[in-house]
Amino acid sequence: MLSINKNYLNLKESYLFSEIGRRANAFIAANPDKKVIKLGIGDVTLPLCDAVIKELSAGVSDMASASTFRGYGPEQGYDFLKGAIKDYYAKKSVSLEKDEIFVSDGAKSDLGNILDIFGRDNTVLIPDPVYPVYVDTNIMDGRSVSYLKANEENGFRPLPDADTKGDIIYLCSPNNPTGAVYTKDELKVWVDFALSNNSIILFDAAYEAFIIDNELPGSIYEIEGAKKCAIEFCSLSKTAGFTGTRCGYTIVPNDLVFDGVQLNKLWLRRQTTKFNGVSYIIQKGAAAAFSDEGIKQTRENIAYYRRNASVITSTLDKCGIWYCGGKNSPYVWLKCPNNMDSWTFFDYLLNNANVVGTPGEGFGENGKGFFRLTSFNNYENTVEAMKRFENML
Repeated sequence: MLSINKNYLNLKESYLFSEIGRRANAFIAANPDKKVIKLGIGDVTLPLCDAVIKELSAGVSDMASASTFRGYGPEQGYDFLKGAIKDYYAKKSVSLEKDEIFVSDGAKSDLGNILDIFGRDNTVLIPDPVYPVYVDTNIMDGRSVSYLKANEENGFRPLPDADTKGDIIYLCSPNNPTGAVYTKDELKVWVDFALSNNSIILFDAAYEAFIIDNELPGSIYEIEGAKKCAIEFCSLSKTAGFTGTRCGYTIVPNDLVFDGVQLNKLWLRRQTTKFNGVSYIIQKGAAAAFSDEGIKQTRENIAYYRRNASVITSTLDKCGIWYCGGKNSPYVWLKCPNNMDSWTFFDYLLNNANVVGTPGEGFGENGKGFFRLTSFNNYENTVEAMKRFENML
């Protein structure tokens, strides 16, 4: 008789963003005359930059000629893109080898897929509040998950203490959902902990391009010793607006050796078996995002979103509402007004200001009483949404 993976039955019934969509869509259907502004799900609104579009078009043209046509490509990515990523990290004074870089269709996929190379008896340590994919993918595999409290007192940047334990440790900086960013000294504490405890850090750097403070690290490999204890994941979704074109990368240093086995070789074996690779056309566009002109143009888009974040934080300052994020991150994490719980505030904001945000409770126990707004709508809508927000209060 066929059996199923019963670990899936331990998941919450509805994925957070599906529930947000359900409630928002129900309100829109009942109120077709009202303009609803969405500052909830972190999808970009600006088009791909010219440098990327040019190379995407070139990639399409390549596929129309026998002399330039590409069929199956390397599962780990074309050398032209891996070389561009390698050069990008060199600008951060981080030296990588091409074979340490694995091109993917986004950080979310690899954050789940990476678990294939780890035993299910490993304990998992995840800061709370947290991006749901970290938790859900481990529950699907039946691993034991423990939580590290991120809260207002520690600036939503928790550090290990004498009681901290974990074989697999998830860190995200700049953080989703809180927008908090670890300093180099704080990341060094985590790296030292991982080295001392023979742990692996899974470091999500999807929002590194939003960092404007040069003292803050954009990669965990800026920290001494990290190549011996950390895998880094990054995505072009927010960096270059690839939410609809899908491309990212994962860095697995050759120095990562656990239980006598090089993790780079395990991941390569996994990818060549289970992953067909990202399309040549998309990789052409992705490489352009790392060119000098591409970086200039994508940073202009990021500056646009940062301006939106400033509109949000200025309004919260006026209203006397506590928040973090918004400066080196596209996310603003605020304390719900009048001690409302986060789902109550979600409904209140939707019904009274016709604005959609994300309840902090959906990110974990420590998200209760907090709320996430994103800067990814257009400027005019962001200004209007925050005027409504201010008037509502």
